[in-house]
Amino acid sequence: MIETGKYRHFKGNEYEVLYVAKHSETLEEIVVYRALYGEKGVWVRPASMWDETITREGRTFRRFEKISD
Repeated sequence: MIETGKYRHFKGNEYEVLYVAKHSETLEEIVVYRALYGEKGVWVRPASMWDETITREGRTFRRFEKISD
């Protein structure tokens, strides 16, 4: 389960999860989040993508790692 709070993307930027919502047609869970840098834009991403693991250059990472509430 994805919780609200601060997360770090595997490339280094930090984000805050504001909500986990559901798509009105498919009921797919969608993460609503805000960048904690630059213009601090608000974005959405499927929860399945938010929670996945990434392999780059032989190393495996979580796409987003929770760092605080």
